[in-house]
Amino acid sequence: MNTAAGVSRVAVVGTGVIGASWAAHFLAHGLDVVATDPAPGAEERLRADVAAHWPLLADAGLAEGASPDRLAFTADPAEAADAADFVQENGPEREDVKRGLFARLDAAARPGVVLASSSSGMGASTFARECAKDPGRALVGHPFNPPHLIPLVEVVPGERTDESAVQAALAFYTAVGKKPIRVRHELPGHIANRLQAALWREAYSLVDRGVATVADIDTAIAYGPGLRWAILGPFANQHLSGGPGGIAHILEHLGPPTEAWWRDLGDPSLTPELAAKLVAGVDEALAGITGPELAARRDALLRVLLAAKAGAGLP
Repeated sequence: MNTAAGVSRVAVVGTGVIGASWAAHFLAHGLDVVATDPAPGAEERLRADVAAHWPLLADAGLAEGASPDRLAFTADPAEAADAADFVQENGPEREDVKRGLFARLDAAARPGVVLASSSSGMGASTFARECAKDPGRALVGHPFNPPHLIPLVEVVPGERTDESAVQAALAFYTAVGKKPIRVRHELPGHIANRLQAALWREAYSLVDRGVATVADIDTAIAYGPGLRWAILGPFANQHLSGGPGGIAHILEHLGPPTEAWWRDLGDPSLTPELAAKLVAGVDEALAGITGPELAARRDALLRVLLAAKAGAGLP
């Protein structure tokens, strides 16, 4: 039986887009997965989603013994948690739902089993208080979509999370090919989503003010800084931009202009009019390309990019 940092069976709680992607990823790494979701037809949709992800995962290389046949399903989250060595929760982004789920998962899971939430914005302190048996094992393990391809996982302990649970989560995610980072303080949106939100804020403002179209902004990022960001992060890229002087040179010479740009950034409100403008702009830019078609093209290129990055030995 394959194990990853002592984990051989993972419970995937909630099997929407994120949960199904997680399930495919864990299966591809040779683990057993027991999934649960109360929605009608959830098992059929999950198995179809895993089958759709599998060719790309197979192309990337499967662990020994990896198979979709190692996927089990139950309608009872307590049954899933009871059978698992690690729990990955992916329920709706609602505090009442998370709190109820974690109460049930904590009551059912064996001692020492980490309860990780894929929450994109909530901190573990919000729902760990419902873990009457062991609140110290609850934390956030936030992936970046799609989890079966993108390596980032943000591990965010809550105010009562034990250090042993943090280390176990970091070790497990690393063992299944992820690039986990530890978030030192609970903040709404963690790290990556806050960085995205900062970019979206100015992008929405530029569209709202008529400075650029939706297509212009997507082109500016996808064919400009986005290409560099896919290879190195913002600080490393700044360092390279400084030539021999590195980031110190950039901060000295471009720091004051950058501060002036910060002060000039927009502060838009997501009004119905702006929302309509953004939706219309996306529809026009995509010119009839469906969401599934666009996602398939994106995922195929992500696979190539990640393989190239791995071969280049970049940080």
